[in-house]
Amino acid sequence: KAAMEAVLGQVEQLPAFLAVSRSALVRDWDSLTLDRALEWARYFQHLHDRFRARPQLREALGRRLRRSQPYSLLGFPTLGRCPQLLQAEAELQAEAELLLGRLREERQEGGEAAGQRRWLGSVLERLPQPRAFQLVAAALAVLKQGRGTEQAGDADGDASSPDGYPESAEGEGCAAGLLLSWLLGNQERFSAFCLCLPCSRLAFLADHYSQLSRSYLDLLTCWGSHLHYDPLQGRWVKSCLDKAEVSWEELKERFSCLCQGSALLKEQTQAALKLLRTRDGDFKVCGLSVWADLLMEV
Repeated sequence: KAAMEAVLGQVEQLPAFLAVSRSALVRDWDSLTLDRALEWARYFQHLHDRFRARPQLREALGRRLRRSQPYSLLGFPTLGRCPQLLQAEAELQAEAELLLGRLREERQEGGEAAGQRRWLGSVLERLPQPRAFQLVAAALAVLKQGRGTEQAGDADGDASSPDGYPESAEGEGCAAGLLLSWLLGNQERFSAFCLCLPCSRLAFLADHYSQLSRSYLDLLTCWGSHLHYDPLQGRWVKSCLDKAEVSWEELKERFSCLCQGSALLKEQTQAALKLLRTRDGDFKVCGLSVWADLLMEV
């Protein structure tokens, strides 16, 4: 029993392990640290292979993963994909840093913003859509993680770009502005972006980019408005399959993720829901307003 509890404790660290692999910290990994990370990934894969034919132990491991991060997409199958996930995240991180480096070069060469936008659009639109969305999300995260790491460390030092060259807050703002312009400039594209990414990643970005946060809340409002309450089923359902992009359960999970962010993001999210509830008639009875029911849930 003690041995199994130790294994469960190790599995509980998987979300943090994957989060670090997606962060700017991987730039500082030496070969020993990378080998250790790969060793852990292989260990998690070994646990998957060992317990996949034992339903009770599979369920116990899955429950522990969900307990450590209730609104993530992680589950028992994730253990078996750890080596691939680690490699994929490292590749995505490297691509994001290359993209940011190229944007910085364009800016330093005196390129106009319109030209930089055209260049960025041509690069991203050549990629398969899911990969382009993942790349944009990773680049936006790198910008914020890099700034946060620098501020928390040497307060007298200059912020650094992903490849180690000095990068100002103004430069980071320009890069973020170009990425957000491409992403938010097309509603259909932004909707597909939000459907593609895990809600925990979207909540992180909304927490750090107010422009994206506003657009995301507007999109969630649009999706929620296409749900209606079915008294026979006792739940909210899609009123039109080609309009409602997410189910009630998915909508609830997305709002819950936002409410688990910073105090400011939680406050903004709840304020938006309260305003929508008021516009619906300020009902506080289940089944009359999707926004009232969401407020009670989140």
